[in-house]
Amino acid sequence: MTELYPEIKAFNTFELSVTEIHTIHIEQYGNPEGQPVIFLHGGPGGGINPSNAQFFDPKKFHIILFDQRGCGQSKPFAELKENDTWSLVGDIDSIRKHLNIDKLAVFGGSWGSTLALAYAITHPDKVDWLVLRGIFLGTNREIKHLYVDGASRFFPEEFEKFLAPLDESERDDIIGNYYKKLCSDDKGVRQTAAKAWSQWEGSILKLIPDVELIEEMGGDKFAEAFARIECHYFRNSCFFEATDYILHNVHRIKHIPGIIIHGRYDVVCAMESAWQLHKAWPQSTLKIIDNAGHSSAEPGIRNELLAAVQHFSN
Repeated sequence: MTELYPEIKAFNTFELSVTEIHTIHIEQYGNPEGQPVIFLHGGPGGGINPSNAQFFDPKKFHIILFDQRGCGQSKPFAELKENDTWSLVGDIDSIRKHLNIDKLAVFGGSWGSTLALAYAITHPDKVDWLVLRGIFLGTNREIKHLYVDGASRFFPEEFEKFLAPLDESERDDIIGNYYKKLCSDDKGVRQTAAKAWSQWEGSILKLIPDVELIEEMGGDKFAEAFARIECHYFRNSCFFEATDYILHNVHRIKHIPGIIIHGRYDVVCAMESAWQLHKAWPQSTLKIIDNAGHSSAEPGIRNELLAAVQHFSN
């Protein structure tokens, strides 16, 4: 397949209270009697879009999308309290139990791949298969690559814009000082920082930069949650007890089949992470897309994602 499945409407939308303060927004598409598959969006803090359901055959799959804590239509918006990796892992399992599902297929890209792996490692008996794109293992090395030294070497002009909200004296701790601005009581300071943070990532998502996408990611509402939540997670090393937590625990999912899809020229998440994951997880298949960056919208990546889901549905 080279095209997404046609757009469809959700057959059910609801809110699930997961703590005293957090309520998550959930949408269901496709066939309620089909194979359950949960889509894990990126960021963290990116939110879902109905088009996410178009990677799956609606006749074969019970498709579950949800906005992770603090973003999209989940409430409270841009909230950082009780918002961490292990809370999100718990939310996925709460959704599974709420919908009376025994086992899930899990589909995640970028941060969604991190969360998918964390969920599978925690609940290896509840996952049928994994389709992962743009691998991010949540390591300090990857975080440094994206926000300190790495991606900046490919896009120095865009990185200069990213650094603009910080004084020279604040650039010795980019993430820490961005966090202070994103949590400022001054709305203008927060918005300026959020836009710069979000547009930096938007500028490097695709092999060929997409001006419309960059502007979209700089929108006030999207950027506020995306930047605040990302910075919160990355400032806390994704809440893993050790920076290489996933690779050290991937043996727990050795029985789970999976397909890894990664763009050769992915500047957001270097391909090294996909290679390391594949080597540590023999049951996986690695598909390297030689003419792509990070985005699932790039044709080569989109086509392999569709093929991967089709492979598991046969």
